[in-house]
Amino acid sequence: MLKRTDRNVLRQRRHLRARRRLAGVPARPRLSVFRSLQHIYAQVIDDASGRTLVAASTLDPEVRERLAGKKKADAAAVVGEITAQRARSRGITAVVFDRGGYLFHGRVRSLAEGARAGGLQF
Repeated sequence: MLKRTDRNVLRQRRHLRARRRLAGVPARPRLSVFRSLQHIYAQVIDDASGRTLVAASTLDPEVRERLAGKKKADAAAVVGEITAQRARSRGITAVVFDRGGYLFHGRVRSLAEGARAGGLQF
């Protein structure tokens, strides 16, 4: 049986493998996802300059007021929508989706669908 650290090490390896092919450029920055047991975080990153352009998480006050009584997958969709809103306000319409080594399932999928509903293309 794998320990928790072993599972995280395996996820990090998958993430590094995917990052060899993924890179955010100014025309299409990278939408990076990180999830913990309780929260989910999304960042739009320009890898050429190494800057975070937009960020949102379930810890943001703007997000928290919309999360009352929602499940984690629904909260992830809200984070995706707010990330898309903030990105579109900065003129970003297309991104490259970086799932962070996680399966495209559950909360990660909900965040992606929320971002698409918010107007991001990937």
